[in-house]
Amino acid sequence: MHNPPIPHVDSSDPEIAALIGGEARRQYEKARLIPSENYVSVAVLEASGTVLTNKYSEGYPGRRYYEGQQFIDPLETIARDRAKALFGVDHANVQPYSGTPANLAVYLAFAAPGDTIMGMALPMGGHLSHGWSVSATGKWFRAVQYGVRRDTGRVDLDEVRDLALKEHPKLIFCGGTAIPRTIDFPAFAAIAAEAGAILVADIAHIAGLIAGGAHPSPVGHAGVITTTTHKTLRGPRGAMIMSTAEHASALDRAVFPGLQGGPHNHTTAAIAVALHEAARPEFRDYAHQVVTNAKALAGALAARGYDLVSGGTDNHLILMDLTSSGIGGKPAAKALDRAGIETNYNTVPFDPRKPFDPSGLRLGTPAVTTRGLRAGHMEQIAAWIDEAITAAAKADETVLDRIAGEVRDLMSAFPAPGWTR
Repeated sequence: MHNPPIPHVDSSDPEIAALIGGEARRQYEKARLIPSENYVSVAVLEASGTVLTNKYSEGYPGRRYYEGQQFIDPLETIARDRAKALFGVDHANVQPYSGTPANLAVYLAFAAPGDTIMGMALPMGGHLSHGWSVSATGKWFRAVQYGVRRDTGRVDLDEVRDLALKEHPKLIFCGGTAIPRTIDFPAFAAIAAEAGAILVADIAHIAGLIAGGAHPSPVGHAGVITTTTHKTLRGPRGAMIMSTAEHASALDRAVFPGLQGGPHNHTTAAIAVALHEAARPEFRDYAHQVVTNAKALAGALAARGYDLVSGGTDNHLILMDLTSSGIGGKPAAKALDRAGIETNYNTVPFDPRKPFDPSGLRLGTPAVTTRGLRAGHMEQIAAWIDEAITAAAKADETVLDRIAGEVRDLMSAFPAPGWTR
């Protein structure tokens, strides 16, 4: 059953309750390897479902447009202070609804429509909101995009510098959604300074690793830092913007009243709880174990002959190129889901296939590490992945069903926040 229990949903809307319960069971039974997904603690779940959702709080602590903020103001202040302490920043705004609105606030604070901005191309591992053509950021701004080297799968910082000095963007984004290697924040900072740009570090994927000391921090290098609060940080679906004191006012005005009305106070509370958890010593152990597990899984997959973009990983994320495996990323991902292993199909750099039917699979270890799996389990997971992809190429569903049962047996030994048998 779902934990915490939802008896009132059960009685008042059993159709929705059944779907919630089904999702909780699914998360318990499967090996969840999508690198942007995780499990929040029961404490975060509880905070997300409180009466705080009833309250409007437009503005900021001490400067609200609604009365009745006696408990909301200290709540948001605590969340901001915890973010500042955890990441070592001058300023934090915890109101953005999600990652893309956080990035939109950065544009609103520092750029005007038509200005040149620079980010990593989406097919190379960047994010839609870093100026990709189908995003509002690619339509409203003049976006120039950098990529990775064909021979290494890694960013060529000399090319980034040449592009920045040629185009003189207002903003340079570093970070993305499918980057398996350490981001060189000092090198990006030097390029931004030389080009006269503001460096924005989008750490949505690696925020928890940074908080736990398993990835270098952009603090001291990037004047603006955006992040979601889920993924490796193990918080609710929300976002934060952090910055130097110099940029605080512009960013706050961009979030409210520039883009949003009242913050989601129940989410703010859950962010505060997650940040409190991330400041504990055991979270540091978790962050390092995520990386250890990812490296073990990457090594086991490479040993089975799979091509990994950049040859491996430094963080939580692995990008497999299935071009030489005779199967596309989409059918592979669907077969793995049938086999109880949750991944997502993804483009790979220089992908000859279309984005909705790409050549790659994106995998990560944050969620299975939260469950308690260690590096020794990654060999078995790699074996199942290999067996399932081979079975998918032969349309052998019997093998997929067998693997799903074996995955359920393994995962049943590891508790899952949100589900109680």
